[in-house]
Amino acid sequence: MQIIVPTTKAREVVDITDKVTRECIDFTGQVNIFVTHSSAAITTANLDPGTDQDLLDALDGLVPQAEWIHPHDPQHAPDHLLASIVGPGLVVPVVNGRLQLGTWQRIVLIEFNGPKERQVDIGLIGAQNAESNLML
Repeated sequence: MQIIVPTTKAREVVDITDKVTRECIDFTGQVNIFVTHSSAAITTANLDPGTDQDLLDALDGLVPQAEWIHPHDPQHAPDHLLASIVGPGLVVPVVNGRLQLGTWQRIVLIEFNGPKERQVDIGLIGAQNAESNLML
């Protein structure tokens, strides 16, 4: 399965929890969420007002000012580095169609080089609740 996540800013945090949840109806197992881009990432985050910007600011602070050698645009190198640091994917347990997230956890896509349309692949590993067929 695939979802498309449009981003509207150069850097932003986009909550995709509800989109992922819709793919897990009547399912128990694990959901794998994977962004197929090298300048975006997937993780969990608390999204109280302002914490999205706090997250972006903290991540920006991890990358030093440097003379990058990225071939097509050296200024674009930190976008790739931050996406690699956060990572492209996440696995979340699912019970009876409910993501087993903590109270404040949301699944987010972090855009480092937008705005763009990002493709996120969703894979279910487990069983439909109505049947015991293994889903791959």
